[in-house]
Amino acid sequence: MTNFKIDSTQPMTRRTSLKFAQLKVIVITWLIIGIMIALYDHLVLLTHTSQGPAPGYSLSSSIIVNMIAALVGALLGGSFLVFYINERYRDKPYGYTVIAVTLSFTLIIVLISFVLRAVAYPDIHRLFKNGLVWAVVVGITQLLLQINSKFGQGVFWNLVKGKYNTPKEEKRIFMFLDLNSSTSIAEKLGDKKYHAFLRDFYADITNPILDNKGEIYQYVGDEVVIAWRYNDGIEQSQCVRCFFDIKDQMANLKDKYLSRYGIWPSFKAGMHCGIVVVGEIGNIKRDITYSGDVLNTTSRIQALCKEFRQEVIASAELVKELQPLNKFAAFDLGTIKLRGKEKQMPLIALGEKS
Repeated sequence: MTNFKIDSTQPMTRRTSLKFAQLKVIVITWLIIGIMIALYDHLVLLTHTSQGPAPGYSLSSSIIVNMIAALVGALLGGSFLVFYINERYRDKPYGYTVIAVTLSFTLIIVLISFVLRAVAYPDIHRLFKNGLVWAVVVGITQLLLQINSKFGQGVFWNLVKGKYNTPKEEKRIFMFLDLNSSTSIAEKLGDKKYHAFLRDFYADITNPILDNKGEIYQYVGDEVVIAWRYNDGIEQSQCVRCFFDIKDQMANLKDKYLSRYGIWPSFKAGMHCGIVVVGEIGNIKRDITYSGDVLNTTSRIQALCKEFRQEVIASAELVKELQPLNKFAAFDLGTIKLRGKEKQMPLIALGEKS
């Protein structure tokens, strides 16, 4: 058997940096909206039906006041949406989210309106108008955050920008992670409870995936397909560490699953890398998909985990790119002919060192 070593350095928490990136976009966007509101109010004052500006008014001061209000609202309200609402209620029914967001709308609008009235807008009618505008802004912000969450990090914006309107070839790493004994679990729990079981499992593995720079590509029944940009996946062997971080996460949640379902999930995974074609498909329902032999091969590798009684099996091609390796044990399984494939492929089993 050939032994390898995998680096054990822990990555920075990526999900936190993603949230700060979202907050940054909200702050910049709301500042621009604040400027646009000030410019609109100024143009209204120039119309023939206007009674003219209030004493002490100037366009520059109006812009500054609106930007301050937007900044305060974005930092406090935007943080509330990004770090609390969309984290606390991401696995809750939409009704909970609507109530929580409605309350946040009220607080944000009251805050912005208070700033505007205290500093520059004693006119209650103009204050009411700005309140309505900011209500729409907050609503659209939350909607876009929900859409981005539904499509997956970055996917929605790639669709908007048309990044993959023309298919492109990219090198990617894939992991097919599959629940063990899913059929017997479904029979034991019943359809509704099994669905809840899968929902909890998928929610609980999300953070380890994000922390290791992975992207959830698909949920296929009891299987999750995780993808990495090539450089992200090989950096500090994050594609491999992802599996064992998920395993540690499930170990920490063992009591939760046993109390709720009487079952603790275990799983296996196959990993491979290579060139895929990335592009948009669909007209009514658009999505960004990967196509290529890499995915079929990864699926076949994962299917061998049960035969070889291994948690993780990866192609030797991928493991070679991850050198030097430290925390995990790796064992050469030899050259194996995959189902439906002409050529044989050298495979490596990965596990934690005892």
